[in-house]
Amino acid sequence: MKRKQTAFTCVRYLLLIIIMVFLLFPIYWMVVTALKTNMEAYLYPPTFLPEEPTTASFKSLLTTNNQFFVYYKNNFIVAGFAALFSTLIALTSGYTLSRFHFKWNKWILAALMSSQMFPVVSRMISLYGLLGKANLINTRTGLILAVVAAQVPFCVMLMSSFYDSIPRELEEAATVDGAKRFATLFRVIIPLVKPGIVAVGIYSFLMTWDDYLHAATLIQTDSLRTLSVGIALRYLGELSYDWSLVNAISVVGALPMVLLFIFFQKYMVKGLVAGAVKG
Repeated sequence: MKRKQTAFTCVRYLLLIIIMVFLLFPIYWMVVTALKTNMEAYLYPPTFLPEEPTTASFKSLLTTNNQFFVYYKNNFIVAGFAALFSTLIALTSGYTLSRFHFKWNKWILAALMSSQMFPVVSRMISLYGLLGKANLINTRTGLILAVVAAQVPFCVMLMSSFYDSIPRELEEAATVDGAKRFATLFRVIIPLVKPGIVAVGIYSFLMTWDDYLHAATLIQTDSLRTLSVGIALRYLGELSYDWSLVNAISVVGALPMVLLFIFFQKYMVKGLVAGAVKG
């Protein structure tokens, strides 16, 4: 029996190692290629470790490619505001969907779910027309509104599931103590759903950070482009690529997401039960 358990444990860990290697290898290859010269990046068969590691691509990115920082700044602005607005809308709409049940409740939920079934490209023509009539084409405001509109349905459903996990008795107790609906929401319920707020904010920020189609369609001015579109149009040539520089840009572009998850991972785990056992 012990041999079977040991064998099962070894197989399980072996499968986990294979999956982790499969998932992490693209990240490893991106970092390794960024530390190669461009000539070495084109070698076949490829080298899995740089023959002579160099940071020339990073130096070139920091010194001569000033437009990169314009794209980087635009990415932060658009992703930050999109995450903020999506989270604020999800806070109130998710609470309404969770606590107020009426005959149209199922239809609203079905509409939110069905909106996620259609590809983004299917609504770009109508979205472009609406933003054009509002004079919001080629503006950060128009891009932020378009991204928020695409993310709100999922954010609302996600936030609603967090509200469903909060016992209604807490609200009833607050009502007995004389608290109004908004006071109960902001003083009692929201402190208990902080993990949900963090999850919604991270989801929205991440999806906006990697967005390409909205930014490529709605923005034409180079100084307003976000990182993904800027890399595609400026650093990927028609005949040849500077793979070392492109991967260095990818490393710097992915760094905020890595730091975001590292910083909030412990907070999300601890915040799951924070407040419920205090006082």
